[in-house]
Amino acid sequence: MREGSVYDEHELLSQLKAGDKLAFARLYELYSRPLYLNLLKLLKTEQGAEEILQSIFFIVWEKREAITINHSIRGYLFRIAENKVHDFFRKLKRDRKLYDHILEISSGKYEDVEINILHSEETALLNKAIEHLPPQRKEVFYLCKMEGRSYLEVSRLLGISASTINDHIVKATRAVRDFMLANT
Repeated sequence: MREGSVYDEHELLSQLKAGDKLAFARLYELYSRPLYLNLLKLLKTEQGAEEILQSIFFIVWEKREAITINHSIRGYLFRIAENKVHDFFRKLKRDRKLYDHILEISSGKYEDVEINILHSEETALLNKAIEHLPPQRKEVFYLCKMEGRSYLEVSRLLGISASTINDHIVKATRAVRDFMLANT
């Protein structure tokens, strides 16, 4: 049987449709190598080419009874290969999008956790620094910096001048900054 002969192809196809395993083996023998080389050229991976080649012949065997070929078996097989390559790249694109999405979500969550940990550590260090301040300076610092009250408001609340409030804030800020630098 010569490759490409219309008569031989019709005979081979008839035998294949009848479930002849030797006809299937002959079909594989004739077309697996050119299909594999074409797949390898398109996919650039031996594993992918081998997998698709096997799936092509699996499809041919599974659907052998329903196969209708208008032109040539070779064209039919290469058309299946072309469709499989398109499917492969579509799946690869979907998988890549899914991978990128998962990576984005997971790294975002990791960054959020990392930021929260750093924030917690900084807050704990700040609270420790504030605890080392003298009592009145601590109270002034807390009211102005932590609660956001104005110097005038704190001045009235504590019954001390605004310039004293300013002095406490300057000294407290310096002490807190020095404490944090020394403990990081």
